[in-house]
Amino acid sequence: MTRAVWKGPFVDGYLLKKAEKVRSSGRNEVIKTWSRRSTILPQFVGLTFGVYNGQKHVPVNVTEDMIGHKLGEFSPSRVFHGHGGDKKASVRK
Repeated sequence: MTRAVWKGPFVDGYLLKKAEKVRSSGRNEVIKTWSRRSTILPQFVGLTFGVYNGQKHVPVNVTEDMIGHKLGEFSPSRVFHGHGGDKKASVRK
């Protein structure tokens, strides 16, 4: 189920404050965040977020195409190592 339109996009309050602080300072710092559920807003374009994936902070450079998506979509938290039966196929190559 999606979020109600009248509520607007969800963004953690501290994330907006940090983004505004970095934008006003003019320096290109990485904003570390654990909030994978926050929606990317137009104010975030051009900033770099370090999104936590459970092990480390993955740097995510925000572009215009990312607006409306969640931060967690660009920081994969699981690694696919392949299926168990594919080992024979890779040896035969």
